[in-house]
Amino acid sequence: MKSILIIGMGRMGRHLAKKMYQLGNDVMIVDKNVEMIESLSDRFTDSNICDCTNESVITSLGVDNFDVCFVMIGEDFQASLVVTSLLKKHGAKRIVAKTNQDIQADLLRAIGADEVVYPEVEIAEKLAFRYNADNIFNYIPLTAKDSLYEIPVLHQWIGHTLIELNIRRKYHINIIAVKNEGDINANVGADYCFRENDHIIVLGSADDVFRLSAKAR
Repeated sequence: MKSILIIGMGRMGRHLAKKMYQLGNDVMIVDKNVEMIESLSDRFTDSNICDCTNESVITSLGVDNFDVCFVMIGEDFQASLVVTSLLKKHGAKRIVAKTNQDIQADLLRAIGADEVVYPEVEIAEKLAFRYNADNIFNYIPLTAKDSLYEIPVLHQWIGHTLIELNIRRKYHINIIAVKNEGDINANVGADYCFRENDHIIVLGSADDVFRLSAKAR
């Protein structure tokens, strides 16, 4: 269990707080919108109605006691900068800030953000990859080169094992798991025999995975 501070109860802040709490963490939510906090306060460990651009507020929150501080302020980038800077000044252990622009991300990192997330950009990339090819069902970026993809098993693989097909050498991908009817097998051995309706979770470059998925039924 971790202690989490989430500043900014916009759409992403609310979803993040809900999920963090469901995962068993202590979650404090903060926003200067009175109605927003009053509507959410009974769902979380603690809540505060305050303006975190005020240094005395940051001091009173004891930000150094939280494992992670999230800055989920949406439209007011200046406020996001100020809050991130104050969190860093007062000893926040880890700061994760939200933005949608590279130049803003550079500024946030420069003043103390340990990580910057781009929710709209990440969603757009996932949608682009998913709908660019009919046979890509999910996509998770990992590095500039490699990502995780969910694609259907090739028809000609059904009834054959991993070791028979020599997939890594032939297709330059690694199979991480196999999904079938919602069940995931994350311990796929060389003797695994592919079945109808299998989806494979693969690690590889976009070029290699797209080339493979184009052959899927």
